[in-house]
Amino acid sequence: MRGDRARRIVTSRTRQTRNESNKVCEQERGKRILQVRRSEMEKMQRKTELRVFFIMSYRLFLWLLTVSLPLVYVHGNTVTQLTMENLDPTLKSAQVVFVAFCADWCPFSRRLKPIFEESAAAWYRDNPQSSVVWALVDSVAQANVADKYAVTKYPTMKIFVNGELILREYRGSRSVEALTAFVKQHLQTSIQEFGSIEQLNAGLDKSKRNVIGYFHCRDCPEYRNFQKAAALYREDCAFWSGTNEAIKAMQGNMLVFKDPSTESDIQFSGKFADFEFVKEWIQDKCIPLVREVTFENVEELTEEGLPFLIFFRDPANKNDDKFFTELVMREIPDQRIAINALLADGHKFAHPLKHLGKTAKDLPVLAIDSFQHMFLFPNMSELNLPGKLRQFVQDLQTGKLHKEFHETLDQRVAELQKTLEQQQIEGEPRPPGQIPVDTTLKPSIFKELKPSDKRYSILQKTEL
Repeated sequence: MRGDRARRIVTSRTRQTRNESNKVCEQERGKRILQVRRSEMEKMQRKTELRVFFIMSYRLFLWLLTVSLPLVYVHGNTVTQLTMENLDPTLKSAQVVFVAFCADWCPFSRRLKPIFEESAAAWYRDNPQSSVVWALVDSVAQANVADKYAVTKYPTMKIFVNGELILREYRGSRSVEALTAFVKQHLQTSIQEFGSIEQLNAGLDKSKRNVIGYFHCRDCPEYRNFQKAAALYREDCAFWSGTNEAIKAMQGNMLVFKDPSTESDIQFSGKFADFEFVKEWIQDKCIPLVREVTFENVEELTEEGLPFLIFFRDPANKNDDKFFTELVMREIPDQRIAINALLADGHKFAHPLKHLGKTAKDLPVLAIDSFQHMFLFPNMSELNLPGKLRQFVQDLQTGKLHKEFHETLDQRVAELQKTLEQQQIEGEPRPPGQIPVDTTLKPSIFKELKPSDKRYSILQKTEL
């Protein structure tokens, strides 16, 4: 009995031990399964994270590919292809951006393109650290870019400094040397420094328009605005900046314009931190209401599209310059956007004078060239009378000058024909004073000085 009981106890304990062992095994197996599942979940999570990372990276790559600068590789260097998408970022990316607007159908563009690309390659090779971008615009595929900058001929080359368009485009030689020299010029500072008032006075060319800045800081928005504006109008004004010694007596920043015609000083009274304000003030002072037309700038002036109000005079007579400038400022200061008031050397521009029936002996002579016809101011002795100049300009704008010519044309032709017939009947020539003067309306001379079709492909637009 005792033996059976002992066996039962042993058997029971064995079963209990086995059950406990099984439980432990189940627990261990459960832990292993849990660890495997957790490991699989972690792997899946890592795969998901990697997938998301690659997707986001790919999307970022596509975005950068779209927004970043498409590049044409030239001898290991790059020329940027401008589009509306990358235009603003490109203009802001460098101190100087030189842009050529071309069209594949234009033979002059096709000739320029390899020269422009070679110029860019030479520039990047010689100036690898410079803040310069050379860019091309396919003006057919990117018509919006060309239209934004009023491109009317191909090729047209424009330069941007600190993101701002320089009004004067490049019209020089289309060679590697000339193009790179042009970029180098605009990369250089346009401001001359002086250490004392004596040094300034010794360096000033009083025949030029001078802008003088006195700034107590160089690494500040006020001075940087002055620098940016000076870069835009470097060809219109001479810019000066005083160093520490020259500005010790100054209480604050100061900007002064010296007018060569009046020899007076005009001080800037706006906010130096407002770039647009500074730029407009300098533009107003550096680009005068009355400019000089020369054979060097006449092409550029014709492209502004405004009729010419031309005062032909002897440049040696400075009183005539002063008279006409003051007359324009007094009579038509509001017509700056409607007509170009210009001084012209009557000796150099003898051909337009001859076209009007005048010579150097008749100087000064005033005329309007509308790029269709030329209209002569009828009586120079009345030019200084109040309202006469303004009426002359307004008669052009209203069409009165053209209308009056056509209204009296038939009468003048009839008078001339009658005189000729009378001569034939009488058989004797009449004195010149009795023969009606030929007052035929003269066609424009200055339209012939517009950009040449031997150098550009001109767009035929109605506004021209």
